Amino acid sequence: MAETDEGSKSKADSESEDESEVLEESPCGRWQKRREEVEQRDVPGIDNAFLAMDTEEGVEVVWNEVQFSGNRNLKEQQEKIRQVFNSLIQLDHPNIVKFHKYWTDTKDGRPRVIFITEYMSSGSLKQFLKRTKKNNKTFQLKAWKRWCTQILSALSYLHSCEIIHGNLTCDTIFIQHNGLIKIGSVAPDAMHIVKTYRKDIKNMHCVAPEYEDPSRCTTAIDIYSFGMCALEIAALGFQGNGGEGGTNHVTEEAIEKTLASLENPLQKDFISKCIQKDPKKRPQARELLFHEILFEVHSLLLLAAHAIVHSSILPENLTDQANKYKLEPNQVIAEITHPDGREGVVWRVSKCPPMEREKLLEDVRNGIFPLTAFNVPTPPPKPRAKTPEVVESSKSEIPEPVDVENRLVIQYSCSVKKTDEQGVYNLTLQLKMDDKMNRQLTAEVNDEDTPENLAQELVHYGFINQNDRDSITKLIEESIRPSMLENGIIENVATA
Repeated sequence: MAETDEGSKSKADSESEDESEVLEESPCGRWQKRREEVEQRDVPGIDNAFLAMDTEEGVEVVWNEVQFSGNRNLKEQQEKIRQVFNSLIQLDHPNIVKFHKYWTDTKDGRPRVIFITEYMSSGSLKQFLKRTKKNNKTFQLKAWKRWCTQILSALSYLHSCEIIHGNLTCDTIFIQHNGLIKIGSVAPDAMHIVKTYRKDIKNMHCVAPEYEDPSRCTTAIDIYSFGMCALEIAALGFQGNGGEGGTNHVTEEAIEKTLASLENPLQKDFISKCIQKDPKKRPQARELLFHEILFEVHSLLLLAAHAIVHSSILPENLTDQANKYKLEPNQVIAEITHPDGREGVVWRVSKCPPMEREKLLEDVRNGIFPLTAFNVPTPPPKPRAKTPEVVESSKSEIPEPVDVENRLVIQYSCSVKKTDEQGVYNLTLQLKMDDKMNRQLTAEVNDEDTPENLAQELVHYGFINQNDRDSITKLIEESIRPSMLENGIIENVATA
């Protein structure tokens, strides 16, 4: 018996070693592909997904591979691939799975695209719903509200970036252990550039009626898919023949029956608006965030919680962690006043019990209660169009600004730290703006980067005002002088 146990243990250890074996590395050496496959995605067009290690951050990521179809030419598609995948890398939202890096190569004579994405270890909503239903548990309305708010927050951001997700299902929405929801950000349309593939018959109930006609496809198709997901979550699946017996087909009758089974009339109204056949009648993601069914937390309390959590950014402003959120019972944390003389609203600390307050602040820190409904997200700057090949002329080296920062810097500091790579440094700028808000910027620089170009880039991308360019240039120049880098770390602090 002991020999059998030892043999089983040895076999298990061997299998574990095989899965952790490094099969490939990224060109930069940062990401290492392992043998273990990842089955957490349902994105049409992706051929393989493997677990990988980010050796720089020390975390697990997903190594996705897409093989080019035989009728697709890598060189001809290079520019389209660059535009699409560069825009995905720029996406930055707490409820969207992070897209880290991509590259193209040819392995065994077959061209492919590899891209690295965040790993969601807790699995998809589909898996969560199956486990919950198996235990005969109902899904709480409170959790449903939180999930819908986070999904809509992500969709509102994507749509502001003029990106249609196109494949939103409970298989492409993931959950973390703390309740944070993230949607996969890779749209199937991006895969069309790389390959031609047969459409997956899974989750066809989430596909909007107008999807077959590309000319009619707008952000409304994501709202339809979201509505189906919201219904599936609320009812833990579809009644009737929807998804039963191993089939993925969900009939119209099953959808109507499931919707009728919901007890909350506001929940029914919310979902019904999303799954209307006419795309023009469906609300936008931002409009849905204002639907009364989603207002689990009083808007004034939510704004106050965000103000408290985000009140300190720079280390010099941080107080002792134990006293960070210590507030007096009668202290006013939020107030609404009306210019027409109407009675205002005052929210004091005593209105929110300590335990509830700490839980709310923790949830806000984790991104569970986003402010998308009150604050329009800022989309990443759009990549500039490729410059036409013309006869050399007096071209400006500095492009037109993508965004403009109207605030001025009143205090700034710059620190530079050596990296393991020769001639490469980590530069960190900490800026305090004239409205008392703080901004921290970090980037890798090398010997070829000049202070003038670095400062102009900050102006170009809307991080600093044009009037601050010269002073920031001087600050960076003094910080990266070779004579000051001998000790590894230097820091300059100045006041405008």
